[in-house]
Amino acid sequence: MNIHGARKFSYPQRSGNRFELLIDGNRFFPAMMKDIAAATETILLELYLFESGTLASQMIELLCDAAERGVAIFLLLDDFGARKLQRSDRERLQEKCTLRFYNPLHYGKYRRNLFRDHRKLLLIDTKVAYTGGTGITDYFDPGLDKNYWHEVMVRIEGPVVDDWHDLFTQNWQRHGDQLPYALPTAAAQSGHQLGRVTVARPTRQEIKRSAINHIRHARERVWLSTAYFVPPWKIRRALRYAADSDCDVRLLLPGPKTDHPSVRHAGRRFFSRLLHSGVRIFEYQPRFLHTKLMLSDDWVSVGSSNIDRWNLRWNLEANQEVEDGEFSQKVTELFEQDFAQSIEITLEQWQQRSRFNRLQEWFWGMIDKWLDRTSLSRLRRRRRD
Repeated sequence: MNIHGARKFSYPQRSGNRFELLIDGNRFFPAMMKDIAAATETILLELYLFESGTLASQMIELLCDAAERGVAIFLLLDDFGARKLQRSDRERLQEKCTLRFYNPLHYGKYRRNLFRDHRKLLLIDTKVAYTGGTGITDYFDPGLDKNYWHEVMVRIEGPVVDDWHDLFTQNWQRHGDQLPYALPTAAAQSGHQLGRVTVARPTRQEIKRSAINHIRHARERVWLSTAYFVPPWKIRRALRYAADSDCDVRLLLPGPKTDHPSVRHAGRRFFSRLLHSGVRIFEYQPRFLHTKLMLSDDWVSVGSSNIDRWNLRWNLEANQEVEDGEFSQKVTELFEQDFAQSIEITLEQWQQRSRFNRLQEWFWGMIDKWLDRTSLSRLRRRRRD
């Protein structure tokens, strides 16, 4: 079901794609590394988080090997997200690859340091793409960290790969220089699945707009998983409206295991109204839930974007949308497995929470409101300048 006009999006819906859902690092890292090892022409990598460690060393070794056999490699890393990438690793990459850093941090830039590239994209030979929520850090690898972060990636083949290539090229040319080769011609069809690349940046909010519209038009279910839940008012309203309309609305959120407890407390202040409207809320228990997934009937959105105001306001984000019954069934199965490993918060339980928990919600909620008002006024001022 196409409920949007093409003018609202950077890229059209395209048919003839093949999307493969890869769950956790023990599945998606081997697949990514296998494709890197088979590359013959180009490798494009755009990442937020790239930290020195065992996984980074393995990835750097693969990239250097590819460069030695003649593959052109272009890496665009966020300067803040790569702050734990050691100098020796940077030098190895710079020796063999073309390496750029998005928005380098500088004291004199003040507020401009807030703009970050949060996208996750790997492109190989302009034929295969990966997107999702991972970074190159040991946290995501079950073989390296027993408390590994729960995450998903999507392997992509087909015409939408051209759109991912175009998106990388635009960002590279804006913050680096010209890529020394032409854009690819139309990619060959690889399957039957329908998909669209959606983007977010401070001046263009396709991901949020698409999410709100699909929540409003859902007939049976809206299931949403996000690592950081401090959603804009319009998304909260859409979720409540869908639940009031007898749609099965569920949120899958991190439990106590999270890298930002303050964000968790700030988002929990919205639970009361959501629960009153019939939204079901689950908190994942085994490990840190880092997945960014939304399922609305047979429509899926997966990528880099969390459902929080900061991400949507300040970051570059990109998601892969898929409209396909087979793919949505795999996402449904993943959600059901994760719900089974979660604790559901009922309205009765929530009303009985401790005063200390209420105080944490109030305190971090006040901080969030202050940051929201301050950042929004500064962003509006920047847009006028």
